[in-house]
Amino acid sequence: MPQSSLMPDDAKYAALLDDLKTRIQSAQVKAALAVNRELILLYWQIGREILTRQQEQGWGAKVIDQLSQDLKREFPDMKGFSARNLKYMRTLANEYPDLEFGQQAVAQIPWGHNCVLLDKVQDPEERKWYIQKTIEKGWSRTILLAQIETGLYQSKRRVVTNFERTLPPPQSELAREVLKDPYNFDFLTIAEDAEAKDLKRSLVEHMRDFLLELGVGFSFLGHNYRLDVNGEDFYLDMLFYHLKLRCYVVIQLEMDEFKPEYSGRMNFYLSAVDRQEREEQDQPTIGIILCKTRNKVVVEYALDYLQRPIAVATHKLPSVERLQSELEIAVQMLEVEGEILEVKAQPDDSSVTPEELTEVALEIQRRLKLLQEMNPTASKEELSAFFTAEMRQQAVSALQSLGKAAVKELLDDAYADTAIAMIESWCDADH
Repeated sequence: MPQSSLMPDDAKYAALLDDLKTRIQSAQVKAALAVNRELILLYWQIGREILTRQQEQGWGAKVIDQLSQDLKREFPDMKGFSARNLKYMRTLANEYPDLEFGQQAVAQIPWGHNCVLLDKVQDPEERKWYIQKTIEKGWSRTILLAQIETGLYQSKRRVVTNFERTLPPPQSELAREVLKDPYNFDFLTIAEDAEAKDLKRSLVEHMRDFLLELGVGFSFLGHNYRLDVNGEDFYLDMLFYHLKLRCYVVIQLEMDEFKPEYSGRMNFYLSAVDRQEREEQDQPTIGIILCKTRNKVVVEYALDYLQRPIAVATHKLPSVERLQSELEIAVQMLEVEGEILEVKAQPDDSSVTPEELTEVALEIQRRLKLLQEMNPTASKEELSAFFTAEMRQQAVSALQSLGKAAVKELLDDAYADTAIAMIESWCDADH
């Protein structure tokens, strides 16, 4: 039968191509997962054999070094047989003795992730939680390590809620996932003994940082949010909408230890929001009470018979010592800004001495040091914003008169490259 020379129209061909690409990509993912599963299973089997012989036949630790040398010689193109890796394999087999190991979630994450968990997490339940989150969220090894070191698991477990009673299972689990304890308000410039009104005002002023601390999904609707209940006004500290949970979230801020009456007031607020703001497609409104401290048993008693979903967590404000340190740096910066250097930007004026130009270079370093203490990750552009036009002109003059090598020689190694790069960018801007 002769083949047709007709080509499908563009839309049909594009649909076919998209379908085939999806199938191929899906097959690639499945193949990669299968390869990883087989590799982890192999490592577990090797670890189990080492462990069994050490336990039953009394083999010493040196057998691992010998085994490493022999396996690397036998399989020169295959990585992963270092003595250190073999010890991880033995630990893996010891931590997961189940014969059905290949079916467990641990076989679904990369070997490097498993090594991090074996190193950093001792509790089996905590390790299982991190494995599940890694699979769900696709965490890299670096992100997994960061989550462990910041205590994400513990922060999720510390929050006291009544969600299991007041929300259906899927929503209850999702809601718990967006919470933590404590919430760290180190980005604020108020101390632990501040009043509630100061905390609320400062959080509104730093709303971007507050949203980052709350986590993904929170959309800010207002502070001192007014509710009219039968002609009487009530004000919520903060009202949010959570895009993933599809519900309103009321946050109340308290500057002292949790008191039972706080939960009663929150229960009333949630009832009002549900009646006045909630639409048919919205999930029940959730309340979060943030206190300075809380007694877990008192919180559990207070939430026990309430029918609205409420969580109680703590907040952490910067210490007085930290604020004092930052204040001292700020004062030094103000003093620097107030100084008027006598050096003028006159490259062709012979009255500007090398000593005066040297002073400019050193002043650049002094400012850089102060700025980097305030913000160690600041970019070159962010640092430049703290130098006046006159200061920039003087620095350019110093670089042109003394030369890069001479200026660099004047500065400490920690600041030289940053200072030179910044001054050169000012030179380019002038041209």
